[in-house]
Amino acid sequence: MSKGEITVVRRKSLAKGLIAGVVGGLAGTAAMVVAERLFPARGQSGAASTRSGDGVRWGFGAALGAAYGAVAEFYPQATAREGASFGLALEALTHQGVLPALGLLMKNSAGDGAAEMTAHVVYGVTTETVRGFLRQRL
Repeated sequence: MSKGEITVVRRKSLAKGLIAGVVGGLAGTAAMVVAERLFPARGQSGAASTRSGDGVRWGFGAALGAAYGAVAEFYPQATAREGASFGLALEALTHQGVLPALGLLMKNSAGDGAAEMTAHVVYGVTTETVRGFLRQRL
């Protein structure tokens, strides 16, 4: 660091991480809905799901965003690849792991998997972009 540079040290704050993460997660969910309509999985028209399903989706997106914001606050390496890694990990854990294991979702075909991965990467990148922007300002 040269003599004329100033280093800004940001204090870690769980509350600020959670807030930025919730807003980022909601923005990520909105972007994911748009991505799913643009690139629907085979056999789906891209139409909106049931209202209860939408409520779960938005709540899940906000809760995961909050968790991501909290983790990113203390472990910045969690934001690798501008959030794409977060989106891919989320897709793998939910759509390729937990939900099929519980019988709540059938494993996707190759084409459906690509559409799901794309939507989750969009969620992750959008969540990180909004979270990072807000966190710098909080």
